[in-house]
Amino acid sequence: MSASKVYFTDMRCKTGTSLLRKLEKLIASAGMERIDMQDKFVAIKLHFGEPGNLSFLRPNFAKTVVDAVRKQGGKPFLTDCNTLYVGRRKDALEHIEAAYENGFTPLSTGCQVIIADGLKGTDDVEVPLEGCTYFSSARIGRAIMDADVFVSLTHFKGHELTGFGGAIKNIGMGCGSRAGKMAMHSDGKPRVSAAKCRSCGSFMRFCAQSAIAFGEDRKAFINHDLCVGCGRCIGTCNFDAIVNDYDANNNILNCRMAEYAKAVLDGKPHFHVSVVNQVSPFCDCHGENDAAVVPDIGMFASFDPVALDKACIDAVNAAPAISASIMGERRHDGCDHFTAIHPATDWRSQIDHAVRIGLGSADYELVTL
Repeated sequence: MSASKVYFTDMRCKTGTSLLRKLEKLIASAGMERIDMQDKFVAIKLHFGEPGNLSFLRPNFAKTVVDAVRKQGGKPFLTDCNTLYVGRRKDALEHIEAAYENGFTPLSTGCQVIIADGLKGTDDVEVPLEGCTYFSSARIGRAIMDADVFVSLTHFKGHELTGFGGAIKNIGMGCGSRAGKMAMHSDGKPRVSAAKCRSCGSFMRFCAQSAIAFGEDRKAFINHDLCVGCGRCIGTCNFDAIVNDYDANNNILNCRMAEYAKAVLDGKPHFHVSVVNQVSPFCDCHGENDAAVVPDIGMFASFDPVALDKACIDAVNAAPAISASIMGERRHDGCDHFTAIHPATDWRSQIDHAVRIGLGSADYELVTL
């Protein structure tokens, strides 16, 4: 596969020029206008940030992308899928409230927020996959698959399981429904936390395999001989009593995310923007954020999410570490920043598998504006 073009602009602003104007120019220079968006639904996938975390992208960045889509005649909406873990974004009501709390309102961004996998994270589409290793299909939020065009807007950062969180993770993990997230994270099947079970039985009707029953203690349990691991019970329990073991090997998780990203993008026009600022060592899913590990670098855009991620990785690794961050506590011993922060991870497995399945190219030509 030939080198893909990745466009870049730094975070420096001369008097009279804002970062938002630079982002607008970046999007135009990278060629998003080549996508026909006239009267088409355009999903803009981003992370709204867990309340309490302050490293997520400001809504102003989303507004700039929304305006660019509207300029091309598109009908944009901001979107994400519900989380698998317990937090403020595990169902659509809390998720939208969290998005609004963090500033992603129709007034500030110019478009609506739609949680792609519905109220409880069960509104998904099974998308067939070809040429993949771990999945023959993926469960993707319905609103994302219903969209005509897909645009990702990513806050690039570190991640405790995958090494880094970039476009591939934003798309693959972010667009998976709760069942899809379980399939990526787990090698097993869900189980019931007896301490949280209220014995209400409300979710039993959602199990097509009749795998859920009550024990003598009137606590629910899951018969793993009958369970197929679809994960729908996780989204339908109102008391978070159905839990998932995060037991997938980190390298396998990286590969599975790449395959889910392929399910989202195959056959659909797509474009990608990554902002490399406030590069926190951990995911924006945390209700807090640690200090940035490198100085703010800039904004990147490309039609190729793999090349985009690789360009961001290279830029971060080339930047000086901030000693007042977690980097001051880590020994590099010749390794890159991401490996120094999370030595149990191998970010290369994500890039390598994405290339292997045809998601994009790791070779890129950097065009600096």
